[in-house]
Amino acid sequence: MQLLPDPVRRLAAWCVVVLLVAGVGWVGIRLCGELRTAVVPVLLALLGTALLGPLHRWLVRAGVHRSLAAGMTCVAVAAVVGGAVYIVVAALIDSADQIISSLRRAAKSLPQQFGAAGASLDDLASHSGQLLGKFGGTAASNVISGVSVVAETIAMAVLALLLVFFFLRDSHRVADTLHSLAPRGTAETAGAVARRAFGAIEGFMRGTTLIALIDAICITVGLLILRVPGALGLGALVFVGAYIPYLGAFISGAVSILVALADRGFVIALWALGVVVAVQLLEGHVLQPLIQSRTVQMHPAAVLLALTAGASVAGILGMLLAVPLTAAAFGVAHELRARYAGGEPGAAARPGVPGTGEPPGT
Repeated sequence: MQLLPDPVRRLAAWCVVVLLVAGVGWVGIRLCGELRTAVVPVLLALLGTALLGPLHRWLVRAGVHRSLAAGMTCVAVAAVVGGAVYIVVAALIDSADQIISSLRRAAKSLPQQFGAAGASLDDLASHSGQLLGKFGGTAASNVISGVSVVAETIAMAVLALLLVFFFLRDSHRVADTLHSLAPRGTAETAGAVARRAFGAIEGFMRGTTLIALIDAICITVGLLILRVPGALGLGALVFVGAYIPYLGAFISGAVSILVALADRGFVIALWALGVVVAVQLLEGHVLQPLIQSRTVQMHPAAVLLALTAGASVAGILGMLLAVPLTAAAFGVAHELRARYAGGEPGAAARPGVPGTGEPPGT
């Protein structure tokens, strides 16, 4: 004789499943936190491999040995990333004093421009250093300890670069490895899921990088035309911020407008606002659908929740990794739904569909 009706029993079963999944996820997050010096390079290497995969495959098709192609790709990315970091840092350092002084003047002029609302903004600006300090503390808790953080960062970067080399060189062996490790009868599904997840990350990284470059160029050109001081540094800030969807664009755009308000006046600030809004509309209505139309599409609410969760777990680094990892999770969910919910299994394995590991149209 059943003591509970069937709906209650089903609810209890689902509660047990949710609790088990949450418990496993919490343990996994804690383990990743404890092993961050090993986990972070692996995640960064996966992102780097997704971004550099097309170049490596092009070299291999051109007849270059896989190991040599992987080495050439890593050398190229080290040179490009090193040069880009130098340019960005140099631009920010050269214009940092100018931008900061402009922001201070903007904070002082806000009450004159906007009255009581400006006074509130002025108060917020005056306390922004404290707010940013608290936020930065969450990103660097239990990590910053003098020179050790620099050594740890360099070690993780070198390890990530070495992992990129091995991931690129041995990428053709992934399918065989999955088939050998997967339980009997699940090898095909495991391979399809892995291809779909990696394809989602690959599409996200390539699309985001191209969109970030276009946004940075357009806003920099607009600020240069408006003769806003520190335009190159602000453009560099836009490029870096583009890897944090929505939040990065909002912060970099707000800084650009405040700098224009302080140094060029209210009218130029409105023109700067127009430039930022126009670029964001171009991104949202043209670049995103055109460039990332073949990748996993995520609702803005899901992106914001992923950013919040990533920031709470690992600060700034968590925000950078949250969206591509969420894109991979969405790709896995789509593949499993296609296979087990009456869809077309293996859709991700066809050319031109995310998850193949090959560029669309090849």
